Amino acid sequence: MAMPNNAYAQYNKNKIMTASPQELTLMLYDGAIKFCNIATNGIEENDIQKAHDNIMKVERIIEEFQMTLDFKYEVANDFNNVYNYIMQRLREANMTKDIEILKEVSGHLHTMRDTWKEAMKLANK
Repeated sequence: MAMPNNAYAQYNKNKIMTASPQELTLMLYDGAIKFCNIATNGIEENDIQKAHDNIMKVERIIEEFQMTLDFKYEVANDFNNVYNYIMQRLREANMTKDIEILKEVSGHLHTMRDTWKEAMKLANK
């Protein structure tokens, strides 16, 4: 029975290995949003470990974004400030298990993802 799961894992691996840097960034935004949602579910279910683990996954994605910023461009400072703010809010959410903070973070992540998608469309024209 492990076959379908294995095929799915292989498909996902191939999708990641063949993705452009732009597509990988989009996948990371999608992942951060997904983990933020799972963390919210964890709080709602009173599963503190699930909430913590998924908040940490979002933090690792934001850290990855910060590490790839190119500060020779002025806009990198703006992104870094937004990422720092999101990290601060994630830490607060993790300490207090506050769903409202996670909803705020999710809103920022959705906005950034949608902006990134739009930029990808414009770049491909």
